[in-house]
Amino acid sequence: MSVPLFLVESLPTADSLTLAGPEGHHAANVQRLRVGERLVLADGRGGTATAEVTAVGRGSLELTVIARGYVDAAVPRLVVVQGIAKGDRGELAVQAMTEVGVDEIVPWRAVRSVVLWRGDRGVRAREKWVHTAREAAKQARRAWLPVVAGSPDESTRAVTQRLAGADAAFVLHEEATERLTTVDLPEAGEIVCVIGPEGGIAPDELDAFVAAGARPVRLGSTVLRTSTAGPAALAVLSARLGRW
Repeated sequence: MSVPLFLVESLPTADSLTLAGPEGHHAANVQRLRVGERLVLADGRGGTATAEVTAVGRGSLELTVIARGYVDAAVPRLVVVQGIAKGDRGELAVQAMTEVGVDEIVPWRAVRSVVLWRGDRGVRAREKWVHTAREAAKQARRAWLPVVAGSPDESTRAVTQRLAGADAAFVLHEEATERLTTVDLPEAGEIVCVIGPEGGIAPDELDAFVAAGARPVRLGSTVLRTSTAGPAALAVLSARLGRW
């Protein structure tokens, strides 16, 4: 089994350090790491440090760094524009997409989004996505933490502009005839994939996205939930791009 990964704001420059705070508590009290066991520290930007536990405190660990490394960012970048969904479906999508390998998640304020991220509520909702992505990245042992865009969300106009600047842009739509498994993919740059909310993508939104250069595609003959469509699309792209 691979060693556990913990995210830190910056990697240690010295060979000895104390892992405290929430990550130290989780390592010492939840995962119960013991002297001699190893873990990986990651800064979420590709940098890593493998360390060995030399002492266990109350909610903290004393560590000695035994190796340092760097993981290159994946190319091309995979960006998912996720229509805001009700309940915990958005967080489920964020969790699964992070585990599958998404590089950026864009919360989208779609016309048919049942829930609207307004004011403080929107800020809190976006922070839940950020927290979910962080925890999923740790579970998946990812050296790169996905970016959660938006302040707190993005409008259809902003999404349209993002699609226009992408190296490849796709919209998952149940009426599309072209399949994501067969479309041409770029070798570099950015691939953006749009996932609608529960009610789907409105005709005006689809027209705007297509005018910006996005191509409607489908995964198969069935219709997936908004919480599963993104992870499924990422799985297809990851396999086709050689990430998997």
